[in-house]
This record gives sequence, structure tokens and C-alpha cells, in this order.
Amino acid sequence: MIDKYINVVIYCRVSSDEQAKGTSLDFQENMLREYCKRNGYNIMECYREDFSGKTFSKRPKIKNMMNFLKSHRNEVDAILFYTWDRYSRNLEYALTNIRQLKKLEIEVNSIVNPLDNNSSDFPTMLGIYIGNAEAEVNKISDRTRNGIHESAEQGKCTNKAPRGYKNIFIDKENKYVIVDEKVAPIIVKIFAQVAKGTESPSYIRKQFERKGFKINKNSFMSMLRNHFYIGEIFVKDFYDKANKRLILAHYVDGNHDAIIDTETFYKVQEVIDGKKKSLPKLSKKIHPDLFLRKHLACPVCGTSLTGAPSKGNGGVYYYYNCSKVGKHFRCRADKANEEFAKYTATLKPNKTVLDLYKKVLSDLKNEQSIDTQKGVNNFLLEIEKVNSKIDTLDDKYLLNEIDKPMYDRLLYRCIKEKQELEKKIDFMKTPNHTNIEPKLDYSIHLISNMDSYIRDAKVEVKCKLISSMFPQKIVFDGKSHRTNELNSVLELIYQQTNELQGKKNGKDSNNSSFSHFVPRAGGEIVKLGTL
Repeated sequence: MIDKYINVVIYCRVSSDEQAKGTSLDFQENMLREYCKRNGYNIMECYREDFSGKTFSKRPKIKNMMNFLKSHRNEVDAILFYTWDRYSRNLEYALTNIRQLKKLEIEVNSIVNPLDNNSSDFPTMLGIYIGNAEAEVNKISDRTRNGIHESAEQGKCTNKAPRGYKNIFIDKENKYVIVDEKVAPIIVKIFAQVAKGTESPSYIRKQFERKGFKINKNSFMSMLRNHFYIGEIFVKDFYDKANKRLILAHYVDGNHDAIIDTETFYKVQEVIDGKKKSLPKLSKKIHPDLFLRKHLACPVCGTSLTGAPSKGNGGVYYYYNCSKVGKHFRCRADKANEEFAKYTATLKPNKTVLDLYKKVLSDLKNEQSIDTQKGVNNFLLEIEKVNSKIDTLDDKYLLNEIDKPMYDRLLYRCIKEKQELEKKIDFMKTPNHTNIEPKLDYSIHLISNMDSYIRDAKVEVKCKLISSMFPQKIVFDGKSHRTNELNSVLELIYQQTNELQGKKNGKDSNNSSFSHFVPRAGGEIVKLGTL
């Protein structure tokens, strides 16, 4: 019983909220010390702690206290606290700790609601005191969780606003987010620069860091991914206990102002994901009149051609010349560029061959549709198995074979598994995710009008197109072009064109440089369509 104690340890605890409401550590300690003085108990140690009552095993002072008790075994009779909820709000952890203390022959007790540790009713009474506290914690937790979810669904910011915004608090119930006029313009510039795709996000971060915008790499990438900047709020996965359903994570329109337009934001996502192909990286800026530099080779020594301006009558003209020995080759750039455009104009694909390509792709797509339906049927079978698991869970719960927390956890997993399977079915049934017809049409238009692109496209596109067409250098002698290798798919198309036109390999002057090629399988035509 409580009146037999001699040496005791006193323990005081509050959470941050309780401290703010006035249930102070000082009050508890004063009450415990007065109680011990009145009953003649010797206080060996006092432990004070500001920590949540439901995280018993994580409380640092509890760990310190247990170490003290073990090192002073047979010296301490009891641990005293004000009320049982100060000791714990989790019945499972409390019983475990009490068993550990019982081995040390130490009792635990409340000065407000004292219990006989050796009584047969002790577990029952402990369950009432701590169980009620635990139930209240669970209710508070559910109310908090539901409140956060409801606020997020309404488009409210439920946590600290990201960079570029400020949290404004009127009171606990009234708070909102405003744009930070100092930081937001910097964020806008960062998104705009990353969206261009000409420099890596890491390099851009370092540029702004030198200007005083301090942010680490992980935070920078998270910022670029954050939908908050386009006016959206992320709503996390939420299990609706009342209706036994899982609401998957999604985005809703936020109550705050967007500072990034949607088009720019998704361009940034493409850059980060690698879907937006970066333009050719050259050591020097590509000059619009010298775009063939690095692609052409000297007809004498095979070295790459370079280019430079030269003053003459009427202004400045640009010339290509051998980068090794200037006397080997020299030619006006505008003439070389036009000859190259004419050269690509001779590379016309044959309509019959392209129609055959389309027919093959159509057959492949039909086969894929059959495979898709098989995949859908397999997923439907998996869903039936999950539904069977849910039925079994319901039966076990009704028969009291599993408790409510276990039932909720297992049901949550089953529902999530089912929804993932349904998402996979929706994806497989979506016809557009494998729709390559637009890309194919664009690619055909591209390879049919290469000369127009060489003449009129942006210089970066010209360079990318030439790199895709010609894996090796193009030799130019001032009048004609030749190469040892062409893009594998284009090579096949043009070779077939010669055959269908009744031309023998090696006899056609325009395409003689391709006559000895051996076609290889590949998907380059689709790749060209990504330009």
C-alpha cells in the first residue's frame, strides 16, 4: 500500500499544450513534495518532463528515471505522480513499464487516485484511469486529423507556407497565407529559368545562391515540385473511419494566390523528369550562319570544319574552313548551307514504304490491345481476391477474432491495394498513353521536308536535326556532300525508295553514298518526332 513507502522518486509531466493551459510542472511538483512531506517519504529524485503522454517509450526523462532505478535497486520503494494520466496515456506501455518495475520491487502510484499494486483489481482500475485518458487522446487525435483533412479539402494551408509566402495568424481559428513580396519575385525568376531547359536546376540554384538566395539542394528540388506555387493544395491519403473508405491523395484549388503560371510549372516538371530534351551543348554559342560547324568534315584531311567572319566588299561574310590547315578548304558559309539544304531535299521517303510502316504499327497496336485486355482481366481477378480478404476480415471482426485497431489496419491495406489495382486498370484502358499516330505523322512530315527545316528552323533545332540524321561527320568539298552513315531508319526508308523507283544500288548520283548500307532495326523515326 501507499503508506508503506520510505524512499520515493517523483515524476511530473505536461505536454506543451497543457503547460500553456496552466497545468504546470511547478504545480505538480509542489503537490507531490507537500504530499511526501506530510507522509514522511524521502524524495530521492525528481524528474520533470514536457512531452506527449502517448509516446511513453520515447520520453527521455522516463529513460533517465529507469536508469536511475536500476542503478539504485533495493533503495527505491515507489514512483509517485500527481494523476495516472501524468504517468501514461497508453495502457499497453504502462503495463509493460509496471511489469519492469515490479521486477525491481518498485511500485507506481498516483497521489490523487492511489491503487493497490498487489490487488487483483489493479489491472481493471488501471485500465479505467489510463484507458479513459487514452480514449480521450484518440478522440483528440481523430478530431485533429479530421480537422486537418477538412481544412485541406477546403483549400487551406494546414502547415507552414513555403518560400515566397507568409503565414498570417489572427487567432487560432483564423489564419491565412499571403504572398511574400520580397521572396516571391525570386521564385518566379527561378521557375522561368529552369523552364527554359538550357541549364541544369543545380547550376541555377548555385547562380541564385551567389546572389544571396540561400537554399540547399533537396529544398530547391522540393520547391520546384511544389504545386502550392500554382495555387493548389496537396491533400494526403485519408482513411474515413466512419464510412470505411480510403480517400487517395489529391490536389485541390487553394485559397492562396498562385505566383507561377501552370504552363511554366509543368515545363519545369518536364525538365526535372528529363522529358524535355536539352538542346545541343556546344562550347561556343551556335552562330546562325555557321550552324554546320562541327557537323562538316574537311574533304582533304577529315578534320572538323570551323567558321569565322571575314570582311569584304559590301560587309562581313562568314566562311567555313579546315580547323587543322586553313589552306585545305575554305568556302562561303551561305553557299555551303544552301547546298546542304538542297542535299537534304533529295532525301525524300517513299510513300509506299511509310504506308507499310503505318500498317505494321497498326497491327502491333491491335496485338497490344489484346494483351491489354488480358492484363485487365488479371487485375480484375486480383481485385476479386482483395474483396474476398475484406469479407474474411469482416467475419473475423464480427466473431471477435481480431480487435478494432487490427481490423482498421488490415482493412486500410486491403482498400489501398484494391484502389491501386483499379488505377492500373484505368491506365491500361486509357487509349492515349500508347497513341503514337500524332508522333508518326509529325515524323513523316519532318523527314519529308528536311530542306525547309534546314533553311527556316531555329538554329538549335537545325543542329539537333542534323545530329539525329547523321551520326558521323558529313564531308563537303564545296559542291557535294557525302557521309559514311545515316540514321538507321532513314537509311532503310531511302534505300527502299531507290528500289521502288527501279534504281540499282550505287547508280543514283543523289543517293550513291547510301548504297552500301545495311539497314538496322530501330525506333529513330519516333525519336525524330520528339523535336
